[in-house]
Amino acid sequence: MRAVELSDSQVQAIRAHARETYPDECCGFLVVRADQPETAPRRVVTVERAQNEFDGERRRRFVIRPEELLGVEGRLAGQGLAVGGFYHSHPDHPAVPSEFDRDHAWPWYSYLVLGITETTEGPLEAFELDPDSGTFVRTSLVPPETMDWSRGKRTPKSLLGEEEMR
Repeated sequence: MRAVELSDSQVQAIRAHARETYPDECCGFLVVRADQPETAPRRVVTVERAQNEFDGERRRRFVIRPEELLGVEGRLAGQGLAVGGFYHSHPDHPAVPSEFDRDHAWPWYSYLVLGITETTEGPLEAFELDPDSGTFVRTSLVPPETMDWSRGKRTPKSLLGEEEMR
């Protein structure tokens, strides 16, 4: 299972999207470099909003139409980028994938879930579908690494925008 590398601005973009669509679920794409090694964290280049096209109550479900996914993948292909996963919110519910989420997931993607209420935003959690068991496995969200030129070491930049030294 792969960790997901996400910047503070990307986290804030997901949170803003969730606030705007509350009490409905928001959803979107995690855009990554197409040539990332499978052993490295999945480095998100950008997050892109998607339309929640669920035909029923959108407070508890989201659907991204295949045509929208194919359009994004087609646009990214010539740029060396790909869809590496999806994000969505859980209004008034914990940041844990639902049975509906599991039934509609693919094992090669990362899934981010944000719990949100009318007044607060909960944690953003990362998951991947295990192809053998068909269950979601929690993965790590990691901050992007930056170069600390004063020490000649790579240091993680926290999701709050503060640098932490190793």
